[in-house]
Amino acid sequence: MTDTAPVDDWDTDYDIFDPGYVTDPAPVWEELRGKCPIAHTERWGGSYLPTRYDDVQALAKMVPELSSGDPLVTTPPPEIIEELLADPVFEKYGANAAPISEDPPVHGWTRRLLLPHFTVKAVQAHRQYTLDLANSLIDEFIDAGTVDGAGQYAQQIPPRVIAHLMGVDESRVDDFTYWVQCILELGLADIELRLKYRMVIRDYFRDVVEEKQANPDDGFVSALLAGSDDEGEPVDPMRVVGMLNLQLIAGIDTTWSSIGSALWHFGTHLADRERMVAEPELWPSAIEELLRFYSPVTMGRRADEDLEIRGVTIPMGSKVLMNFPGANRDPEVFERPDEVILDRPHNRHIAFGAGIHRCAGSNLARLEMDIALRTWFERIPDFEVSEPEEVTWAGGQVRGPRYLPIRFPSHS
Repeated sequence: MTDTAPVDDWDTDYDIFDPGYVTDPAPVWEELRGKCPIAHTERWGGSYLPTRYDDVQALAKMVPELSSGDPLVTTPPPEIIEELLADPVFEKYGANAAPISEDPPVHGWTRRLLLPHFTVKAVQAHRQYTLDLANSLIDEFIDAGTVDGAGQYAQQIPPRVIAHLMGVDESRVDDFTYWVQCILELGLADIELRLKYRMVIRDYFRDVVEEKQANPDDGFVSALLAGSDDEGEPVDPMRVVGMLNLQLIAGIDTTWSSIGSALWHFGTHLADRERMVAEPELWPSAIEELLRFYSPVTMGRRADEDLEIRGVTIPMGSKVLMNFPGANRDPEVFERPDEVILDRPHNRHIAFGAGIHRCAGSNLARLEMDIALRTWFERIPDFEVSEPEEVTWAGGQVRGPRYLPIRFPSHS
């Protein structure tokens, strides 16, 4: 499945794990849009990569022709698939991360159960917690004058907020973060690792669900267990396990990457940093622009029938990468797409996806970004990335900085 050979032709042999692509994929997208807007590769199980906004939008709406049953961007080899299918839980529930891993009708009612917890109003319940958390994290390093902005700040916020929302043990946040990395980052190229931590997460949330069944309360997990499906039947507890699985996986790496990318941007673009200090009223539009420019997430879909788009036939069974980051750099839709314009008007980005699978937690992600960045700028307005050449990025499913050395005047 793996192939580390250099890429000679991005049209027919792209590699989403190529170091240059991980660091800066935009030049590849620009090249492909001009000559092969839907590229193909046999690497990592094979896939198709659209690069134009309209094509990604169209593919996102092809449901159920493009199935959501396997949302990761790499495909396990046949022997691993056989092993998965031998697992009765996998056979019945698949990836078990509803609603993102489900097609209608299961998608519809599982999403309906989640949405009330992620409205603009509902997520405000987590504002003070997030604000206190951001300040407490900064308290730990503000006297030092240096920090890993990814590991010591951006990475620390989403897992704690998600744990707080779900009402689970916040002392396990380091475990949660590592588990998610083993699914979305390390495990994309190491299938055995991915499967191991798929089971670890499933077992953890099975215990959580069983405890809430025995001792219901007014929290998030109990609310899901009290719901019903489209037939009015009580929710299967294993579906709730899958929905909790999704909250962990979708809620940590994505927002961590977005906060980290924003800090990287301001730490390497002095004029933009100074502008945000002088014009804090720009934060709403600036956050949308940072989401567009540094869109972290690429989702996988599987063709359940032969599909035709832009003259390209995508055979049944093929993986299609929902390249939302590439779509958000399309010059046919965005003026000066390869520039961050902090006050960009009419920003129609699809960083949170498109179609029925658009991210249900987008309001919470925006809240976390807003608080994390505003709090940082209020307390550390003067900062820079100290060693740009040492910054490391993760790629594949979710792209964002993983090591981000930042320096600033010590407050001691």
